[in-house]
Amino acid sequence: MKKVITFGLVAAVAIALTACTDSDATGTEPSDGDLRQVRVAALPITETAALWGGIKAGIFAKHGLGVEVLPAQGGAQAIPALINGDIEFAIGQPFGPFRADLQDLGVVMIGNYASSYAEGDDINAVVASAASGITRPAQLAGKRVSVNSLGAAGDVTIMAAVEKDGGDPSTIRFVEVAFPDAPAQLEAGNIDAAWVPEPFVTQLRGRGDAFVVAPYQEVVPGLATLTTITTKERTESDAELIAAFSTAMKETLQWAQDPANEADVRQAIKDNLQLPEPVADSVRLPEFGWDLDRESLTTLATLAGKYQVLDRQPNFDRLIQQQ
Repeated sequence: MKKVITFGLVAAVAIALTACTDSDATGTEPSDGDLRQVRVAALPITETAALWGGIKAGIFAKHGLGVEVLPAQGGAQAIPALINGDIEFAIGQPFGPFRADLQDLGVVMIGNYASSYAEGDDINAVVASAASGITRPAQLAGKRVSVNSLGAAGDVTIMAAVEKDGGDPSTIRFVEVAFPDAPAQLEAGNIDAAWVPEPFVTQLRGRGDAFVVAPYQEVVPGLATLTTITTKERTESDAELIAAFSTAMKETLQWAQDPANEADVRQAIKDNLQLPEPVADSVRLPEFGWDLDRESLTTLATLAGKYQVLDRQPNFDRLIQQQ
């Protein structure tokens, strides 16, 4: 069983969200009074730019929806609000709905949202301090490695990458560190390596730290990083809303994936997050898409069982309800 250390760290970078609503839509779309208002919980990260941008482009208003985006730290934190009816939808990492299904809470995945890259530069990586001498996954065994959330896709895929390279994953000492805090903790020597997304990968490599592995790509190429979830009860009692939201989300993700709209997606980052403009203009964006990849999600859950992060497998026939 892996050792776990937790640092009580506070993020050094404050993220500011603006409330995105149908008021961003322009043209001849329906007025506010004609739109059905829905609330969506999402992480305050660059990937949410597709959702913010789709709202501003009027895609949701075209389907009769006014959308308010509410900040959440992850899918798991949004699940109580889903169940209580405080929100209608959430976008989060797969382990939130995995664990909700294990408790039979009636949460379902209705679509994907974002995925890692199957090849080329990926959207996250493990980077080690130059002082550590770590250059390959096997060398992470016995070391202090940070992830932003313990017991999720980060540590699971890192353990699998270490084992694949001949190391002992059970000896990794995982440390929970918020992404913005990872560079300082690495520099201070409190951790030996950090699992981080962009723009931190580029930042760390630029100051001389060493790229070790892109664990998603090494273990489950193209792995879903964010999925769209709601409740089973809502899919049955409000099929009209589910259909409208799913259609708008699919169109939004297609819009965001189109290179012709990249400037608008990046403008959404600038409008909603306090990031330096050069970072917003260059940060690596994920693959956006609506279709869930059941095979990759099953592989991730199987690995989580192997490394004792999950004690059993979710019921994917119940959990995945692709719209």
